[in-house]
Amino acid sequence: MLASFFCFLLSFFLTALFIRYRNLHDHLSADTDFSSPQKFHTKAVPRIGGLAIFLGLILAGFLRFFADIPSSSLLLIILGCSLPAFLFGLIEDLTKQISPKVRLLACFASAFLASYFLGASLQSLALPGFDLMLQYPAISIALTCLMIAGLTNAYNIIDGFNGLACMVGIISLAAIAYVSFRSNDSALLFISVAIIGSILGFFIWNYPKGLIFLGDGGAYLIGFAIGVLSVLLVVRNPTVSPWFAALINIYPIFETIFSIWRKKFIKKMSPGVPDGVHLHMLIYGRIARWVDPGNSNALLSNNARTSPFLWVFSSLAVFPAMIWWQNTLALQILTIAFCIFYVYIYRSIVLFRIPRWLK
Repeated sequence: MLASFFCFLLSFFLTALFIRYRNLHDHLSADTDFSSPQKFHTKAVPRIGGLAIFLGLILAGFLRFFADIPSSSLLLIILGCSLPAFLFGLIEDLTKQISPKVRLLACFASAFLASYFLGASLQSLALPGFDLMLQYPAISIALTCLMIAGLTNAYNIIDGFNGLACMVGIISLAAIAYVSFRSNDSALLFISVAIIGSILGFFIWNYPKGLIFLGDGGAYLIGFAIGVLSVLLVVRNPTVSPWFAALINIYPIFETIFSIWRKKFIKKMSPGVPDGVHLHMLIYGRIARWVDPGNSNALLSNNARTSPFLWVFSSLAVFPAMIWWQNTLALQILTIAFCIFYVYIYRSIVLFRIPRWLK
């Protein structure tokens, strides 16, 4: 995995350079919006961390070419397919002028490219009536694009605190790498480890002090890559249950679904309008910031305290998925149980009935 190590090094040093010479690009890259309900920083921070991750992965793809052409090609094709989502996200990071609708369409474009060039389309969800419809290519491709684009956007939604989206992604990628190893799929194993390495190179500078942000481009890149790998793992390895892919990604997926339902039917507002009551924001406001209220540097430390709550929360779904990755019934039950648990936690925090163990 030498290519993955160099991938980490390039991401690490590029991120360091972005921070060190931020005076050269701050006028474009700095996030100076402190008033949005989803903003928790108090000084301008560059939002181009995703660029370091992307360039690190390109290096890994070219270095891998000398050892294994198929896995190198697969990684580079995935990166090529990610370009619409990644570039429109990066342009938004630099200009703040790309609407959510345009970025969502870019995510769908990337998902369609992956489905077309990689054959990344699900043929079964282990749901008898649904599986009959998935035998029609148009329905299979449309549903797969919806899933990949949805997860791509979901990672941007949960990217609210230092290290949150990065570590949730690393946890899911570790599960994909483990099952790829168990399935003897060396290409997906390499790609998963390479992405973990590239994310870690950025993560070191992002957590806990938030010296640089992932940005929309970086969040889209991570979400898209995990979505594609999740689908490919199931398509290339029939012994892997499709519900494994669902369970390892259920936290960002259900966060998005619940957010849409909450805004549309409870708050009677457009799902595209940002608000301040996502689960990670509630944990920040009602749990993390009260851990040490006398801390003189509370805002920074409380930001950093918030993410580990969600890392553990996400792991509650991912770790069981790694155990029962072939058992569809167990995975389905666990997926439903996680969704119920999410609603319980969310409702408890909203009603100020926070369980003692959560504190």
